[in-house]
Amino acid sequence: MTAALTITPGRRPDGMPVLTLVGEIDLSNTAVLAAALAESSGPLVLDLSQVEYLDSAGLSVLFTHAERLSLVTNPLLDPVLKISGLTELTGR
Repeated sequence: MTAALTITPGRRPDGMPVLTLVGEIDLSNTAVLAAALAESSGPLVLDLSQVEYLDSAGLSVLFTHAERLSLVTNPLLDPVLKISGLTELTGR
């Protein structure tokens, strides 16, 4: 069963592209996340503030794009992102 994940593209007032994610990120939907990240190049804000779950498959996708991501997170995800080392590689 595929976990529910909604990905909405947008832009901040300064023109920076933003992807807002809502739901859960796991193995069942990482291909969709990877495709959304691959559609843009350059710096990108990834808003995870409404993501309730993130597994290692999701982290792997984020690591692939880490050097160009700025993360907005849900405090629930902070320990996972910190322990994985992702926050050290992103513009969080």
